[in-house]
Amino acid sequence: MSHPTISQLSISANQFQFCELVDEALRHAKKLGASDAAVDISENKGLAVSVRQMELETVEQTQDRSLGVTVFAGQRSGSASTSDFSVKALRETVEAAWHIARYTAEDPFAGLPEKDMLAQSYPDLHLHHPWMLDADQATKLAIRAEQAALELSPLISNSEGASVDTLEGHFVMGNSRGFLGGYPYSRHSLSVSPIAGKGDHMHRDYWYSSSRDPSRLASPESVGRYAAERTLSRLSARRIPTGRYPVLFEAPLAVGLIGSLVQATSGSALYRKTSFLLDSLGKSVMAKHIDVLERPHLAAAMGSAPFDSEGVRTCDRDVVRGGELKGYFLSSYAGRKLGMPSTGNAGGSHNLLLSSRLTRPEDDLEAMLKKMGRGLLVTELIGQGINYLTGDYSRGAFGYWVENGRIQHAVEEVTIAGNLAEMFAQIVAVGADTFAAGSKRTGSILIEQMSVAGS
Repeated sequence: MSHPTISQLSISANQFQFCELVDEALRHAKKLGASDAAVDISENKGLAVSVRQMELETVEQTQDRSLGVTVFAGQRSGSASTSDFSVKALRETVEAAWHIARYTAEDPFAGLPEKDMLAQSYPDLHLHHPWMLDADQATKLAIRAEQAALELSPLISNSEGASVDTLEGHFVMGNSRGFLGGYPYSRHSLSVSPIAGKGDHMHRDYWYSSSRDPSRLASPESVGRYAAERTLSRLSARRIPTGRYPVLFEAPLAVGLIGSLVQATSGSALYRKTSFLLDSLGKSVMAKHIDVLERPHLAAAMGSAPFDSEGVRTCDRDVVRGGELKGYFLSSYAGRKLGMPSTGNAGGSHNLLLSSRLTRPEDDLEAMLKKMGRGLLVTELIGQGINYLTGDYSRGAFGYWVENGRIQHAVEEVTIAGNLAEMFAQIVAVGADTFAAGSKRTGSILIEQMSVAGS
């Protein structure tokens, strides 16, 4: 029989205390005359260590706590927060929120989620994996990662450093419609950023590993070596002629295309009419072989959550099926504005998986380069040149020129441009080289053609 750690015992005790504080805040809100109320209490602690040139550079230890209250006076609402968890401070915070609510304008769409949408029970998704790591141990891990990068080649001339970050926390939230829930969580990461070359011909790249479970992190040596390999490959960088070419987004960047889909189909963009995908539900928005699935309950995944930030239960759903848009990303408020129910996405998406029905298990990055034949492999994007009202897309880029399915040299100082609606429709293939970043996961994505501004 396994025994709980001290950390687990502490969190368990605090979870019970948080439940009592939630109950007290809701009772006080009702006593003041609030028609509804919601409370969110959280605390976390973290450690961040960075090294450079094998020497400790910074150590940052954080410990944060917050108690937030939202109260409703019919269709009017007010919010207030505090970091003081005493009963006196809690009541004063509720009273401050109530005072705001009484003097705000009415909003016919304001209010808590409907009771039948709330999570009454939910699974343990194994989101809490403490890392018993002190600053000395974290420093040694970061040094190992940077050392592996520096030792790979004499052409690695410098480093922007390596870092180790660990965070764990827990929260409890509840509302006056009967919801009460919360759980502990953790996030850990390791990253390295080496520099190659000298003078005017210096290049930088990086690599990282992140997970809720520290045992699933890549070794410091493998992260450092891969970061160095990526950096060295940039030394051949030169410009290419302006033209229209196929573009292959490396998997870590391809997840950004999923993010663009989420942004364009989120409730706030839709009800404000600031999206190029207005009224697209049930319509084809991507190539017909593309599916985008939301899977909130994957064990230990970074984007997993049994309920959203309003307490609405999450569930598996198809966002895109066969290229057709099947669902938006809605909070309760956005749903009411659009005349639709919440999709359980207050606070964001949960484990979005983009895939192609054409992908084969052997379709690694090398196979994707062969599919492209001639074109640009993009490994870094610069700037934020996306207009979600029109879908116009223009980003500075770094990558590699490909001929006959093989990388020829690195490419710098180019801009890639297109329109997201056309880019989504022109997805030719998705690789089996799946990469997860936060709540999004995909393989490399090949776009049939984009404008590339070079020399």
